Amino acid sequence: MFYKAELQFLRSVFKKCHIRTFTFDVDEVPYEMIDTGAFDIFGIGMDFEKERKRILGVAEENTIFEYTDFFGRSYMFMLLPETEKEVLLIGPYVSEVPTRKEIMEKAEKLEIPPARFREFENYYSSIPHLPENSQLFAFLDSFGELIWGGSERFDFKKISNTDIEQASFAPAIKKDPTEAEKNSWNIKMIEERYEFESEMLRAVSKGQYQKAVVFLSALNSMSFERRLSDPVRNIKNYCIITNTLLRKSAQEGGVHPFYLDRISSDFAAKIESLPSTEAAQELMGDMFRSYCRLVRKHTMKNYSPPVQRAITAIDFDLTANLTLNALASAQNISPSYLSALFSQETGKTLTEYVNEKRVKLAMRLLATTKLQIQTIAQHCGILDVHYFSKVFKKAVGVTPKQYRESQQK
Repeated sequence: MFYKAELQFLRSVFKKCHIRTFTFDVDEVPYEMIDTGAFDIFGIGMDFEKERKRILGVAEENTIFEYTDFFGRSYMFMLLPETEKEVLLIGPYVSEVPTRKEIMEKAEKLEIPPARFREFENYYSSIPHLPENSQLFAFLDSFGELIWGGSERFDFKKISNTDIEQASFAPAIKKDPTEAEKNSWNIKMIEERYEFESEMLRAVSKGQYQKAVVFLSALNSMSFERRLSDPVRNIKNYCIITNTLLRKSAQEGGVHPFYLDRISSDFAAKIESLPSTEAAQELMGDMFRSYCRLVRKHTMKNYSPPVQRAITAIDFDLTANLTLNALASAQNISPSYLSALFSQETGKTLTEYVNEKRVKLAMRLLATTKLQIQTIAQHCGILDVHYFSKVFKKAVGVTPKQYRESQQK
């Protein structure tokens, strides 16, 4: 097939989001893989042979279908061109995360005893979340345009049990799983969750926000394990853990603890004031975004220890003595060695770097405060206001006074 590489790429994108994809012949459906354990653990699921005929019976060429089953799990599937009967199936996933109340009602209909509800709830937490506005649909749409020759050449249709003949779901538990089966399934879920979290944290350590946010958006909000009865306190605890893990990931990305302590402390205070689980999920996204930005802006992974220490000293206190001699003396190394190393690794002289930081601070203070220019100069570590104005104008092109006036218009 002419689109083999593109198909592999599409599948790898969904795999990164822990959403399964399958290609198979319509006569050889991998039932045991698709069901993701629901039948083995709870004895509930589709009569796959009957459902296959019903679902694939409505399949049409040049069409992407989204099918939602009795459990609220969704699948996308399509007949692949240039093949006789090969199908690409994506899923399961949930478009909307069910509430605990909805899961409890679903469990009751399936006659799952309360003693096994936690397992049933954990099963739902293992299903990835794919909201309707996910960027993954854009990937899928582009793939459809490629294999069928343009957006006007294919269609996207949603179907459900009501669009097909009566569904054939087992109404109740068929068997009691052995402890070995239950343990194996629970261990697999834990391993998958930890692998997913590890991938997110690796993305953060590299400052790859777009990659991290794709992982985060795919997380089912129910994946935050309930260890307390209070859902808000429970997710607060999860946020605290996540804040710690993100801080460690950013540190692995080369960010100095000086920067990490500021942002970590700020998020710790925000976490404790969270009013709801929805607010917690928004804060979670903000945490990932902020730590990724921190890595991109302040990573010193490629700098030698002497340069790292010099940069940290500069950023820590711009009012300190930041001359080349002072910074070199603090590390017991020669000024010439530090100067050469700093220029080689940063592409700037140490004086240029210090002045750049001082000018950036001055610009912010001039635009956001009513402090006198002499006072701002002192906050930037320059006691001579005339020299401060000279440095500022050389960098910005206007005097501090002119810059302030331009910001107030």
